[in-house]
Amino acid sequence: MSSTANIAEDLREKIIREPDVILDDPDLMRALVAANEELMGGNIVDLRGIAMERLEARLDRLEDTHRTVIAAAYENLAGTNQVHRAILKMLDPVKFEDFLHNLDGEVAETLRIDSMKLVLETAQDDGDSGLDRLSHILSVAEPGFVDSYITQGRNLPIRQVTLRQLGTEPNSIHGDTGDWIRSEACLKLDFGPGRLPGMLVMGAEDPHQFKPNQGTDLLAFFAGVFERIMRRWLS
Repeated sequence: MSSTANIAEDLREKIIREPDVILDDPDLMRALVAANEELMGGNIVDLRGIAMERLEARLDRLEDTHRTVIAAAYENLAGTNQVHRAILKMLDPVKFEDFLHNLDGEVAETLRIDSMKLVLETAQDDGDSGLDRLSHILSVAEPGFVDSYITQGRNLPIRQVTLRQLGTEPNSIHGDTGDWIRSEACLKLDFGPGRLPGMLVMGAEDPHQFKPNQGTDLLAFFAGVFERIMRRWLS
């Protein structure tokens, strides 16, 4: 008996002992099915082979969906942890001025954004020097400005969180960085009865960081915590 026959016999015995080696290998199974179709000829329809092809295609789609779901879950978990860390950073300061500087510093860095601006509506213009000193973070505006900025003057419902991409025109809200901010998140703030609203605006150079089709639950939670902290400073 030749060495080729001995090798073939050894392979045959191994396949008989461990058939799963063949069944678990998609490439080998496709090769066997193709060889079987050649033996049957072109006039015979192999329904089992067609069914297998459809099942393989369905399995591939399920695997793709599975990978997408897992990736989305990891992304959501990472986003949740990121917002939680930012909130803890926001709770550290015990003075309002430090709170604002921290907002534009460690909080913005934790959220990985390039611009953080706080806008407060006021019916008075008293020229407070504190506002001037913190103008790179805090701005004051006349009543109605927040809603107008969020809707951009259009007849749209006011949502707590608005995500959008920006064009190349300068944006006064973001100050010196406004020329290169390409997406933003506008968080409308409710400071309680008898107080005018405010707005926290997060800006990013990445035009895809804030898009209208993204979820807003985490940012809504962040806005809710921010409102409660501001009410303490305003009381």
